Amino acid sequence: MNELEIFWANMLSRVPERIRAAWQTLTPEEQIAIAAHLKRMVSEEGWADPQRASAQAALSAINDLSDHESSSNVA
Repeated sequence: MNELEIFWANMLSRVPERIRAAWQTLTPEEQIAIAAHLKRMVSEEGWADPQRASAQAALSAINDLSDHESSSNVA
């Protein structure tokens, strides 16, 4: 597997730790693009149900990470 295949395998793994680790390798610009792609996977036609579920799991893990970072920055 090449790096891109490994990245997507992690992002769509449904394993929050793997998703967050992959997410944190991205630049802010890449995070915006990947989040938009995942949202399209969840909402647009043409994706299989397992792909939608994996994309939703990734979005949930990313949102949990963002929520955690926001709350840890508030002190």
